[in-house]
Amino acid sequence: MILYHNSLTYNRYNPKDPEAWIENAVDSLSSIIKTYHLDGIDIDYENFPNNDTTFAYCIGEVITKLKNQCVITVASIAPYYKTVSHYIDLFSRYSGVIDYVNHQFYTDRVKTPPGFLQAFQLRAGQFDREKLLPSYEVNGRGIQGDSFFSSLELLQNNGFTVNGVMIWSGDDSKSDGYYYETKSQEFLLNSTRI
Repeated sequence: MILYHNSLTYNRYNPKDPEAWIENAVDSLSSIIKTYHLDGIDIDYENFPNNDTTFAYCIGEVITKLKNQCVITVASIAPYYKTVSHYIDLFSRYSGVIDYVNHQFYTDRVKTPPGFLQAFQLRAGQFDREKLLPSYEVNGRGIQGDSFFSSLELLQNNGFTVNGVMIWSGDDSKSDGYYYETKSQEFLLNSTRI
């Protein structure tokens, strides 16, 4: 999966020619995705101009074209509390081509399993609950340690299906032998229903 991200305010959200911008993005991403044999894209734009009007359209069309051309098989979006309104707009218009919503729950700074459940319930009402993934930041913000796994159990006990987990970041996990990735995989395997 390739991360499509901005770290500066994206002035190209309102391009003079959205169709040209979309075509250029599709061509560039297709080349990279094919070269490196990737299968998907994660949209993680975090800075928006005040007058944003085309983000949802431009990004939604890029994902749609990449899927229609069989360049990618999976697409996810990565909102967080400051950007959620832009992603709600994108998801409401293009949910059919978005497979997962990787809401960055660690930015909500919840510290307890009940707080995590409450944040998840809020985001499940804004996005498709079956596409929403719990997330964790290693040595970072939000819920920490094994309380994250208690949160996953609490989600399941409250009727949510955990269809995957996002861990940020592998670089920080390496020193612990990828503990959270491994334990997340075990949780997902043990919670699979047939």
